[in-house]
Amino acid sequence: MTIQQSESASGPRIVISGTGLFTPSESISNDELVNTFNQYVDRYNEQHKADIEAGTCEALEYSSSAFIEKASGIKSRHVVNKSGVLDPGRMAPAIPERDNEDQSVQCEMAIKAIEEALKNANKQASDIDAVIVACSNMQRPYPAMAIEIQNAMGIKGYGFDMNVACSSATFGIEVAYNTVKAGSARCVLVVNPEICSGHLDFCDRDCHFIFGDVCTAIVVEAADTAASGAFEILDTRLQTQFSNNIRNNFGFLNRGDESGIGARDKLFKQNGRKVFKEVVPMVAEQMSQQLSDMGIATDKLKRLWLHQANLSMNQLISKKVMGRDVSEDESPVILDEYANTSSAGSIIAFHRYRDDFQVGDMGVICSFGAGYSIGSVIVRKL
Repeated sequence: MTIQQSESASGPRIVISGTGLFTPSESISNDELVNTFNQYVDRYNEQHKADIEAGTCEALEYSSSAFIEKASGIKSRHVVNKSGVLDPGRMAPAIPERDNEDQSVQCEMAIKAIEEALKNANKQASDIDAVIVACSNMQRPYPAMAIEIQNAMGIKGYGFDMNVACSSATFGIEVAYNTVKAGSARCVLVVNPEICSGHLDFCDRDCHFIFGDVCTAIVVEAADTAASGAFEILDTRLQTQFSNNIRNNFGFLNRGDESGIGARDKLFKQNGRKVFKEVVPMVAEQMSQQLSDMGIATDKLKRLWLHQANLSMNQLISKKVMGRDVSEDESPVILDEYANTSSAGSIIAFHRYRDDFQVGDMGVICSFGAGYSIGSVIVRKL
């Protein structure tokens, strides 16, 4: 094994020294979600009975827990608001507006994840120089969510938001890595507050079960300032390729054409079969090439912490990368409890399944999604 990186050749070693996780207290099981969806189907089909019988409108089909689990591996999801989602007359989270002087929902979530990450890294807010909020949707365009979080935590320095959909966290890690390596910050927080229930159409059978809400936080710093047990970032690799197969057209220009307001494309929409067919080989190829370029044999990898979107997708990617079937220990699953949490999924897996690592053990954090976008980070336990 030859790892193509050395401190003398490429500057200081950079590590992930801590992670944090905030999980909303409310959870929705597949059975609960299906019950609401099927009530909606009954109402819709009754309201459109004449058109359905005339053949000018298609009847909606029931969903089922068996269908959801077979299609995705998801069994439940955490949400910031359960009652609104399970109201068949609403089917969207009920989140009241807040005064501008109050903390926003994403800021409130982020603080809880950050507090755990700082504790895990043995850091104080005063140790942080920069905050990057990286997630698939911000609840407002500005002020930047990162600046609000920075202010709430009493962090000096600067903050900014970035969005690469489900790959936001790994892209954020690379930005933090390069920032610390360049010397423009000593310690950077990457925060992923995902309120995915806000951009999900719970009335669409093909996707009503996919997403959940959560927030993760990551501390990135130089190895010489980190507490023991940190994970050295050996290499990061990013890739984007334009595709319309995962899309959300919601934005401030919607008011420029009233005919589009409330249209189906203003929430998450995907062509799942095409995404599966096209993304799996791209992700596997990127990870395999990255490991090859670093001189790391796959038998030296202890774990793959993959984006948590679809169980079959993860199993196939893992098999392609490792050249064999892998166990759940080697590629842990959290989407059964959390569902797809966009950028946070791979970080939840890393947060929960790394304590058994010994010095020198290696793994890959990898996320992928809309764009298309892929981010992979090779780490080694110090």
